[in-house]
Amino acid sequence: MKTDDFISLLATGVTPVSQATLARRFCIALLIGVAGTTVMVASIFGIRPDLAQVATRPMFWAKVALPLCLMIGSLLVSTRLARPGVAAGKRWVLVGLPVAAVWVAASYLLTTVPADERLPMILGKTWRGCPFYISMLSVPAFIAVFWALRGLAPTRLALTGAAGGLLAGSTATLAYCLHCPEMGVAFWGVWYLLGMLVPTVVGALLGPRLLRW
Repeated sequence: MKTDDFISLLATGVTPVSQATLARRFCIALLIGVAGTTVMVASIFGIRPDLAQVATRPMFWAKVALPLCLMIGSLLVSTRLARPGVAAGKRWVLVGLPVAAVWVAASYLLTTVPADERLPMILGKTWRGCPFYISMLSVPAFIAVFWALRGLAPTRLALTGAAGGLLAGSTATLAYCLHCPEMGVAFWGVWYLLGMLVPTVVGALLGPRLLRW
């Protein structure tokens, strides 16, 4: 049998994954991820008692905006990469912009204080545990997102795994904001991002194995 005939035979009857299937799988994954991480935050750490008061401050919503924007950006990238042979394109900008904005704001704020106050602004009070907590909280979302991706047809497996890991990490960080007492931009720009980087790297490493089809 000729190569062209063999390829045609393999392709016979193959239909593309519908947008409805893609949307349904990611909706289920996000619901499981958000619910799982929120339950973990409430049961392990507890919701901060002054949340109602803090929620009236713009700084709190600035904190929430970082993982929320990364969650949206990584979701768009993941749904794009979940289709065979499709590149993420300019959607990566949606991931880079929130990070750049936080770093610019943090750099400016650090220049406005004396040198001996800069390190405490970066470290906050919970820097030792923050990345670990976010990584731990990302587990339910990580499992759910990879379940969604496995049911589709990604071809850039490491890149797709990284996007899925970032989606899980940003979901966990968003839930962690319900507990975290840190309100410093410099803190978020280092430790929140480091916490989200861990599942991103794990996703990139596991993607070629877990997403192979």
